[in-house]
Amino acid sequence: MTGSKLPAVQRLQFFLSESVWEPEAVNARRLEMLLADPATAPHGGGVLVIDDSGDRKDGVKTAHVGRQWLGRYGKTDSGVVTVTTVWADERLYYPVHAVPYTPARHFAKGKNDPGFRTKLQIGADLAVRARAAGFAFRAVAADSAYGDQDGFRGELAEAGLPFVMALRPHRGTWARAADAHTPVEAARALAWGGLEDPGDWQPVTRTFRDGHAETWWAADASLGGWGPDGVRRLVVATADPGALPDKATWYLVTNLARPGGPREEDSPWPAAGLAEIVRIYGLRHWVEQSYKQVKDELGWADFQVRSDIAIRRHQALVNCAFCFCWDTWLTGSPPPGPAPASPQERGRRSPVPAAPGMPGYPAGTKLAPRAAGRPQLADPRDHAYALVAGLVQSAPAR
Repeated sequence: MTGSKLPAVQRLQFFLSESVWEPEAVNARRLEMLLADPATAPHGGGVLVIDDSGDRKDGVKTAHVGRQWLGRYGKTDSGVVTVTTVWADERLYYPVHAVPYTPARHFAKGKNDPGFRTKLQIGADLAVRARAAGFAFRAVAADSAYGDQDGFRGELAEAGLPFVMALRPHRGTWARAADAHTPVEAARALAWGGLEDPGDWQPVTRTFRDGHAETWWAADASLGGWGPDGVRRLVVATADPGALPDKATWYLVTNLARPGGPREEDSPWPAAGLAEIVRIYGLRHWVEQSYKQVKDELGWADFQVRSDIAIRRHQALVNCAFCFCWDTWLTGSPPPGPAPASPQERGRRSPVPAAPGMPGYPAGTKLAPRAAGRPQLADPRDHAYALVAGLVQSAPAR
């Protein structure tokens, strides 16, 4: 509480809690600017990622607070969870919408209250809102917390949205006794005779941001009513088809048709081969990186306000700061400072190749010539470059 009564702190409190401005209007303007800028405009090769993240908050007076699962800490605790969407491609990513989830205890009739919405319902609504706002994307991507839910996938399909989502390896599915009942059983049923005899598996190349590449293997599998030519496809991607290692195997469900299959002609979306499915889900990991930046660097979870409107205003300002960092790095000139000792110390100086059909990286872009002294809000003089440089250097796989 030291310094909480200082004028500067109180001015921020007033701006968030008492002043009159709409966070939705500010966010809409931010999205308009992203859409209009060629460096950040979304395109059909990108991905819309849905996820949620929670932060600890004590007491019972803060809006949206409740005892619930906080993925960031890997346990159930008292906190606030926000459902978010992020648009991403191989070059950059940024938040689109954010809506705090309100636990049932805040409603008079609990989960039966007309105003109550699950995180899944919020996520499906945000995907529709992103499309309505003009955001193009190849598919919606999400982890197994969303992919395991039949109702959620159904809502997206009913809204006319393609998706690629993860499934838990042992998610049970009805099937005949002799058939596979879980994604991992379906994967083990695929033929694999080693590198010289891959059987049902096809090699796919995953390129990482630091420049190195890895060969993974992918295959269409069958599980219950899902199959290569079904309304839902089960795609398995792994670094080792023989061992199916837990940390290097993805079990993915998608409604994108297989190239050359019977559903391709009538599909409202272009067919997607195995490499494309792997690429789409690989971009989902940008959302994890974005959480690190907005939480650890820009103060997403550090709000000291209680009302719903103040929390939403705080989140809107953090998202603006995040996009400001990208804008400064993509379009401006780096501030003066000592040059890095070698390109390897500051990352790649050459553009990262874009995926087919995607715009190239802005010419002349460089990483930060110097690092910020400590984590803090981005500053237009030098800190924005340092923030985004660290973000790109530690980026996940494409």
